[in-house]
Amino acid sequence: MLAVFFQTYLKLFFILTPFFAISAFLSLTQDLSPAERKKTAVKVTLAVIISSLVVYLYGRYIFELFGITLDAFRIGAGAILFLSAMNMVGGGGKKFEAGNDDDDIAVVPLAIPIVVGPGTIGALLVMGSTVQGLKDQALACAALLSAVLTVGVLLFVSSGLKRLLGKRGLNILSRLTGLLVASIAAQIFFTGLRNFMLN
Repeated sequence: MLAVFFQTYLKLFFILTPFFAISAFLSLTQDLSPAERKKTAVKVTLAVIISSLVVYLYGRYIFELFGITLDAFRIGAGAILFLSAMNMVGGGGKKFEAGNDDDDIAVVPLAIPIVVGPGTIGALLVMGSTVQGLKDQALACAALLSAVLTVGVLLFVSSGLKRLLGKRGLNILSRLTGLLVASIAAQIFFTGLRNFMLN
């Protein structure tokens, strides 16, 4: 049970692209004071918890509503997640603009779409729809909550991480995360493709 929790936790942690999120967070909050930056980190964490849990728990109803098969969605979600991973491996060239206040920054674009982007949403929908039984669902939700809180803690101490690792160190970790996310995306994609071909 502990092994399943840890495996799920690690997969979800890397799907949330923590080091790419840290780089974006530092860039968008560079004009804020240390106290404001920490306050924004807490808001981002809360926004990610709410959005990811909603997607994870209620994704199966989206499939039922639109009549989409899980395997068809696996193929689409895997492809989108793979493209997001390639963006990270390539250095994440997309630039995000901050809003007029820290509330806008915390929810959009930091929580959505930087941490919970299209690829992440797709992966969460697929993973949430494959969990069966109340016990397994509780375990998966605990793993998701732990993963989000870990990312939140990293955002909270992001200034110290930047001093410790430097910009180059964060960039390397972001690229390595991209490689891991690409392998998760490939697994989702080819599982969906195999099942789709067999049915």
